[in-house]
Order: sequence, then C-alpha cells, then structure tokens
Amino acid sequence: MEIKSRVPGKLMEIHVQVGDTVKTKDVLGVMEAMKMQQKIPCPTDGVVKEIRFAVGDRLRAGDVIFVVE
Repeated sequence: MEIKSRVPGKLMEIHVQVGDTVKTKDVLGVMEAMKMQQKIPCPTDGVVKEIRFAVGDRLRAGDVIFVVE
C-alpha cells in the first residue's frame, strides 16, 4: 500500500526504517504543512518496503512517501 502526502509540505521526521513491521495507526513520520505538524499514520498492518523521501524534503500533494506491504 502506498502512503501519500495529502497536502504540500515538508517531511520533518521519519519514525520507521525499511524492514520494520508496523501496525494500523502506527505513526510513520511527521510532516509540516501550513505551519502545523501532522502525523502520518499507517493505514494497515505490514512491513515497510520503501521510504521514498528524506527528512527535510519538500512534498507535493499525492507524493508517495512510504510503501507498506
């Protein structure tokens, strides 16, 4: 499953690594948008397969940040 940015912003924190097992509602990272920090929750149980951005990167709406399978 692809976890995408819903709004433009900046990736502030990443709380997981590739290979980590995650559960529904685990926080994968934090992004800043409109001067507010927003947690990025995991929508499903699985394993982190990809992290496509690094801390400090700018995100556009619809960018795939994480892939969880």
